[in-house]
Amino acid sequence: MDRGYRNLPLNPLRAFAVASRHKTFTAAAKHMGISQVAISRQIAILERYLSVRLFERGSRSVKLTDVGRAFGHEIAGLFDDLERATERILSNETRNTIHLRIYPTVAHHFLLPRLPEFMARHPDYRVRFDTTVEPLDFRGTHLDVAIQLGRADWSDARCRKLFDEVLDVVASPRYLAAAGPLERPEDLAVADLLHSRYRRRDWETWAAAMGIDLNWREGIEFETSLLTYSACTQGLGVAIGQIDLLGNELASGELVRPFDRPHATGAAFYVVWPTLTSVSTKTRHFIDWVLESVGEAPEFYPARA
Repeated sequence: MDRGYRNLPLNPLRAFAVASRHKTFTAAAKHMGISQVAISRQIAILERYLSVRLFERGSRSVKLTDVGRAFGHEIAGLFDDLERATERILSNETRNTIHLRIYPTVAHHFLLPRLPEFMARHPDYRVRFDTTVEPLDFRGTHLDVAIQLGRADWSDARCRKLFDEVLDVVASPRYLAAAGPLERPEDLAVADLLHSRYRRRDWETWAAAMGIDLNWREGIEFETSLLTYSACTQGLGVAIGQIDLLGNELASGELVRPFDRPHATGAAFYVVWPTLTSVSTKTRHFIDWVLESVGEAPEFYPARA
């Protein structure tokens, strides 16, 4: 039978290991980035747990006891080993992980259906998703690469276009059967419009391109395009769709384009990477794979046969 382990006070043990090495609470506190009082409190907890005195406390200084000196010598190396083991794990994780900035909707509709092929090609790599929706700036981040919508004007970065942004009205057959057919863009005046919070102007943009007068402020708003497209699929209304992201839904018939009146916005989706640092092998492989997945020539390595 396995022997049970004590519930060791690890934080006090680490505080003591640092204090025993630095000899003073002040130096230990500076090393750990906490207050001298916190160091003293942690060591007091450990002394109560062990029922021994580890430091002799004077009015202006502290001094290791003989027991404290011997104990500190024993455990200091253990924490060094723990730090090295942790560093090895983190280093390995960083070496094999691609840190990607991508919108949730693009991840769901574009990348995730394709990702198994990349994982099969590079089984040692892992992709970590950062789905923050904010202006892209590689400075001060750990990002390796991003897939973003824009006009190829990111600072300190290079990019390759994946596909243009094209908007069109989409609806589910269920909604059209219940609400009646939409034969002309003007019929949208009586339709239930679905909106995405961060793409609130898409209806206005499309209506202006079609030359129609549309009360685009009416309708139901959702936090993300992912929710908007899901609501549209469930038959809650009609949405403005980014057509190249909805290829599977359109091909399967879950969504249809009642007018087939696409509008290119002038923006496009790009794969983007920083120029202030060297591009790692893992990132080069990912960029090339993304480009190949949309039929574009690779950036770094010759195309696979």
